Order: sequence, then structure tokens, then C-alpha cells
Amino acid sequence: MRFDQLEQFLALGSLRHFRQAAEQTNISTSALTRSIQTLEEEIGCELVKRSTRSVKLTEQGELFLAYCKNTLTELEHTKKQIHQSLFGRDQQRLVIGYTNQASKIVPLSCGQFLADFPNVKIEMQLQDEQELSRKLQLGEIDISVFLQKACQIESDVHLPDQLVMFVAKHHPLASKDIIRREELLQYSMFGCFSQSKQVQTMLNEVIDGLNKATSVKIGNIEQVIQGLKTSSSFAIASIEHAKTVAQDADLVMLKTNKALEQEQLVVQTNHNLGASNYITHLLSLIEKTAQDGQYVS
Repeated sequence: MRFDQLEQFLALGSLRHFRQAAEQTNISTSALTRSIQTLEEEIGCELVKRSTRSVKLTEQGELFLAYCKNTLTELEHTKKQIHQSLFGRDQQRLVIGYTNQASKIVPLSCGQFLADFPNVKIEMQLQDEQELSRKLQLGEIDISVFLQKACQIESDVHLPDQLVMFVAKHHPLASKDIIRREELLQYSMFGCFSQSKQVQTMLNEVIDGLNKATSVKIGNIEQVIQGLKTSSSFAIASIEHAKTVAQDADLVMLKTNKALEQEQLVVQTNHNLGASNYITHLLSLIEKTAQDGQYVS
């Protein structure tokens, strides 16, 4: 059993696709098939269930996959220990992989790091996210950094785009950055007539959804505005009245439907952070740089 066979099985177990695993390990599909068959013969059991549509690992295959991961990780760790015993700590080397989206974070962080740890050599590799995962798993890189989309729900009050919510400027909700459904429970509601039957139907559905059907007051835009200025109610009206509301200095539009898509920083390492102060320092620099760039960490 060779280490390259373990790498090939790890690729197959991760991708569950013979052609893709063969491409990742730089061999032909037929060579990968023979390699897996050789492993099965050597171990004495079936590791892979093959079909025309998918590749599934047997129970024994899943166990062997875990063995491959652990063995290859331990191999890289041992190689680094041997390298350190031969050349000393002044030859410490870190390989950090990152995606193009993180290119504003990693080089800057590494520059700051080298000012504090000049004896540590850093190699930076620009890769895609899938390749970063593979290399980190095999121990070919020490740290991976990438950004992924993170949806941050800012409000659970969902209005159709054709409707707006607003209050008088003296209202407690007027200073809120976002509006939550539970905050509306204590306030009465005004609803504004719409000339569009479709929009009026939307308004009625929102009224029902907020459990205000039995208490809502309905009127035209002038009546609704007057009612707000003399009460602590909130109002919902058609987008056709948005300009009227925006131009009234005594009214404030409320923010709803805010599901903000942000970039979330993902940093991974295969090192024991307690034993590697310099890696911990680099990770903290990456996080700080990301926060300064207003990324979510």
C-alpha cells in the first residue's frame, strides 16, 4: 500500500466521482480504477459501490477513508518535524492559500506578520476554494483563507416591494435601524387605500399576517398621516405614496425586508494553535485585517 494510493482514495471519497478524482490526482480514470481495485484486494473487502450514476463508499470504505485522512495528515506533520530537526526553527515555513476574493486580506496580513516573525518564511498560493480544501486536508498548506456569502437577517417583517411602512418622527420605532415583528405587537395600525386592486390585496394580506385585521384603521393617505401625527400607531401604504411620506418632515420610513448578503471570512488551519504562537499571531492579523475591511468573521 502506497501513500499515493491513499491520496487517490481520499480524492475519490471526497469527490465521489472517478473522473474528477482522477483529474485531481493527475492519473487516468482507468489507472484510478486499478488503484482502488488493488486496495480492495489488499484489504480484503469491497470499499466502493459503483454504479453508472454515482460512487458510494461501503461501511468499510468510510472507515478506510478516515484512515487515509489521518495517515496523510500525520505524514505531513512528521515531515515537518523532521525538517525542523534538520534545519532548526529559523527555517520555519508557512504555506497560506487564499482565494482571489481574499487577496486584499492575506498579503497585507502576511506583511505585518513578517515584521514580527522575520525568521518564518511564508509562501502564498492563490487557489480556488475547492483546491484549498483539498490541500489543507492533505497538509499541503497550513492555512486557508476565503470569503463566502453570509445572509444576515436584519428584519423578520416582510413586506412586498409595493408597500412601505412608516411612523411619525416622535414614534419609538422611528430611531430603529431595523424593525422586528414583535415590536409591532404593542402598536395600533393604519392602512392606506390603494387604487390598485392587486396592491390592496397585498395590504390586506400583510394586515392579516400581522394579526391586525380586527383593529386596523383604513383611510386615504391624508387621513392616515393625520392619524399618525396624533398617535403612536404605525402605517402601511402603497409605494405610490412613498414620495408623499418622504417629503413630510414629520414622518419616518421604517426599514423592513432586510436580509443583507455579506462576505464572511473563513479561516482554517490544520495546526494545534496552542503549540504554535506564530500561527495564532498570523490568524489574529488576518481577522483584524478582515474586520478593518468590514468583512464578517
